[in-house]
Amino acid sequence: MSRSTALLPLLLLLSTAAVAHDHDHLHYQATSPAPAQTAPQRSPAERNAVITAPLPEDQAAMKAHVMFLASDAMAGREAGTRDYDIAAQYVAAQFYAAGLRPGGDEGGYLQKVPLVAYRVADKGSALWTPAGGRPQELAFGEDFVPSPVPNAKETSLSAPVVFVGHGIDAAPYGLNDYKGVDVRGKIVAFLPGTPEGLGGEERAFFGSAANKAALAAARGAVGAIQIDMPRAGGRQRPFATLARYYDASRVTWANPDGTAHAMTPTTPVLGTLSQAGAAKLFGKGWDAVVKAAASAKPAYKPLIAKGMLTVASKTGFKPMDSGNVIGLIPGSDPKLKDEVVVLSAHLDHIGTNEGGDGDRINNGALDNAIGIASLIEEAKRFKAATPPKRTVMFLAVTAEEKGLVGSDYFANHPTVPLKSIVADVNLDMPILTYKFEDMVVFGADRSTLGPIVRKAVGAMGLPVSPDPMPEEGIFVRSDHFRFVQKGIPSVFLWPGQAGPGKAAVADFMSHRYHKVGDEIDQGIDWSQGPRFVSVNYAIAREIADAPERPVWNKGDYFGTLYKGPMAAK
Repeated sequence: MSRSTALLPLLLLLSTAAVAHDHDHLHYQATSPAPAQTAPQRSPAERNAVITAPLPEDQAAMKAHVMFLASDAMAGREAGTRDYDIAAQYVAAQFYAAGLRPGGDEGGYLQKVPLVAYRVADKGSALWTPAGGRPQELAFGEDFVPSPVPNAKETSLSAPVVFVGHGIDAAPYGLNDYKGVDVRGKIVAFLPGTPEGLGGEERAFFGSAANKAALAAARGAVGAIQIDMPRAGGRQRPFATLARYYDASRVTWANPDGTAHAMTPTTPVLGTLSQAGAAKLFGKGWDAVVKAAASAKPAYKPLIAKGMLTVASKTGFKPMDSGNVIGLIPGSDPKLKDEVVVLSAHLDHIGTNEGGDGDRINNGALDNAIGIASLIEEAKRFKAATPPKRTVMFLAVTAEEKGLVGSDYFANHPTVPLKSIVADVNLDMPILTYKFEDMVVFGADRSTLGPIVRKAVGAMGLPVSPDPMPEEGIFVRSDHFRFVQKGIPSVFLWPGQAGPGKAAVADFMSHRYHKVGDEIDQGIDWSQGPRFVSVNYAIAREIADAPERPVWNKGDYFGTLYKGPMAAK
């Protein structure tokens, strides 16, 4: 489960820094980095006794995958490393052993994913020329900090600037920051975050700078720039911190020319203005923005800067190849076999910590070796049963921890026709340290997958519970959302938090999530592994054999936004 690209310090990621190519991926909210936690201190013999303790065959099979994938030898499975490549070969071998047909490139199980790291190559320049006045340089680190432009080695842009509040246009939620303003041919300037009152999923989606840039691009803007928030929230970091880490690397997939994929190639996010920089552009008009920000419920009006902003920057690129792993069980029904149900999980984790003594390896046992183990064991369930009516794809993706990059690459370069994919069911970091009493299925209420999920989970004697942490906006922050962005109904599964679940989840998140303590001997209840696989299998089987393909509930925001198949009623 991703917090953000592992190459950036957490405090940078939670600041206004990640605006050049920010990612809509899941990270557990925290206001500051927590100290690293380790597994209980045991001697090597004591650890081995825990790791090698006998288990029933089905539990041992699942544990064996985690023993390998979360071992120290894998060094945290960071995408773009040889350690990850070895893990990918292991999964390919397990898909072969489970009887899956290869679904990758050139008749193999691997789909090459050309990753690329990109970063600002110099401090660039920003020049503000007021109407009828002389040009004035915006000082780096005081007025302006550049962001890397993913798809260009050099960028030079000169245009008027328009401030549009939070930069959101969403009529179903009563938001339109673009009302009464024409941004064609202009640079759009917006504040980070969202207005108060939005639900968690909507807040996470609309708060993304990349999504704001997409809204600007749709209205003809030629660039975007973020402005340091007038009223700092609990998660905002000082502008000086942004300047300190301005040249930190981001990762995405590469275009054929070696540059990086950009969601808005014609509307780059150019960087961030400080409060002082914004005041230079907007003059006395900025005082009204600052005053509005101080109110309980800020309301911003569009503001046109009187002059021209010229921004120039350079971006450097470093290739770092990786791969997705894909296996298939062909469908058996003559009419439905060409439709595909995708079962996804991410294989990568965050690698090793820099510096320090002692354990530096983030093993990622629960995040997400156990999700991959579930995927493999689920494949065995399908092969041992009657062939499904629809084709079922098992997809282990790379670079989720870099920002849902591997799933994004697959969604843009599918190995089957995109229109044939009817649903995605995602497995990401099931916390199996307790006997779960319910299931949470993020996104179930957005499409006809909801009744399918409830039927399958109910048959296992489990209820489907509401999202226990709606403030996290989890539906838009894991690999399944890359399928949503292609209009494909999708869900993300977790053991619920009934009974002992709430305390167990809180304990993991506080002490072992994205830390060296996420190891195989942390107290995983292996009896829950086959139960979790059974629930996932029941859901996937129901989708694969249903007479009709899933559709979005009529009027669903994401189904409408991404033009997916919609229910008539």
